[in-house]
Amino acid sequence: MKYKHIVFDINDTLIDTEYAVLHSLQDTILSLTGKEKSLDELMFALGITGEDALRILGIHDILPTLDLWNHQICRYADTVTVFDGIPELLKDLLRQDYDMGIVTSKTKEEYEQDFYPYGISHYFHTIICADDTEAHKPNADPLLKYMELSGAGRRQLLYIGDSEYDSMCAEHAGVDFALAVWGNSSQKIRRIII
Repeated sequence: MKYKHIVFDINDTLIDTEYAVLHSLQDTILSLTGKEKSLDELMFALGITGEDALRILGIHDILPTLDLWNHQICRYADTVTVFDGIPELLKDLLRQDYDMGIVTSKTKEEYEQDFYPYGISHYFHTIICADDTEAHKPNADPLLKYMELSGAGRRQLLYIGDSEYDSMCAEHAGVDFALAVWGNSSQKIRRIII
């Protein structure tokens, strides 16, 4: 076994959140500015922190806007599902004695609110959220924090994600990366390290 640790991103890797994230962001921007952004204009927000997405959009009142966005996303909760085959994959990896973890751009609060309800959080031992590090993906810090807490070495870890930010985080941390092609197919990944 080459890897001991299999570490996953959450959104559009384990759970299908693209519709909910983009539509709730669209609603948030419309309610703040009165202007409608197309879903294509908002695709950049997938795979980065909510704070970073709002900064890119030129929003200055980040925290109240994040609260509004989180409120809006709850309206789309029924569109979020675990991808087919993920529970079986996690059971199989557990049977094969892999340590599984999470490195996500979600805050701890978002992790608990957005991920717990899907009944697969118990598979993961080490969880790194956006508020666990100063720097976020694509910076290496989230994966470095995972390695620090779990004791994993670079060569023992495989990071699985759906975005270019995930790929770059793995590259910067010096760990192998696998692209979750079942997730967000609309974002282009320019470099993938496997």
